[in-house]
Amino acid sequence: MIRKLWNKIQSFNLGSKGKRKEIAATIDKENYSTKEVMGLIYKNKLWGGSAHDFYSGAGSHALKVVDPYVERMVEWLNTFPEKLIVCDLGCGDFNVGSQLVQHTKKYIGIDIVDELIQRNKQLFQKENLEFHCINIINEDVPDADCVLIRQVLQHLTNDEVSQVLEKLKKYKYIIVTEHVPFGDYLPNRDKKIGPGTRLSDKSGIDISEPPFNFKAVATKELLRLDFGRKKTQIVTTLYQTVS
Repeated sequence: MIRKLWNKIQSFNLGSKGKRKEIAATIDKENYSTKEVMGLIYKNKLWGGSAHDFYSGAGSHALKVVDPYVERMVEWLNTFPEKLIVCDLGCGDFNVGSQLVQHTKKYIGIDIVDELIQRNKQLFQKENLEFHCINIINEDVPDADCVLIRQVLQHLTNDEVSQVLEKLKKYKYIIVTEHVPFGDYLPNRDKKIGPGTRLSDKSGIDISEPPFNFKAVATKELLRLDFGRKKTQIVTTLYQTVS
């Protein structure tokens, strides 16, 4: 199945933004697995970064997004007298996670793309750092004190999001970051798996709202980055499951 789509993609000029959109539309129309789709997104630079081997998008590289997030996460992690074990679900090219490792007891980077994980293992080597290739939708995820899932759910279907949320219940601290519309919006409109988000449908992921209704003993907004011109915002929320 993936070979069929790859043959179709070979005829495109990947240097063209319009062609990248055409590839994304092709992926959206086909019934490919999450693993296949994510591999194709990276292989064909659908999140940009033509000069990079792997590129997880502007959300992982734009300084106005990354710097405030890293600063806030470091501040939060350092409030604990004993460092936490952190599991990063959808660690991507690790431009963000690499800045948090030193503030943890152990940092576990998880992604679904085999080649990406192998690349991360070669580039990022610390005693308290490990990487695993795991499909977080239908495979077991490692134990940890805290899980980070940053702008990952926004690319998944509602059914896939529900399956991931079931796995998150075992973590004491769950920190979710999502790109959502500014102001009032209808959350959690369904979509196909792919490089895009729900923003095009004026929607975004909010795990506390239907159909997910995720329950936590405490919820706290850690960071909100507003992009007035685009009428969107990136919100980072802490969900605590055990008091």
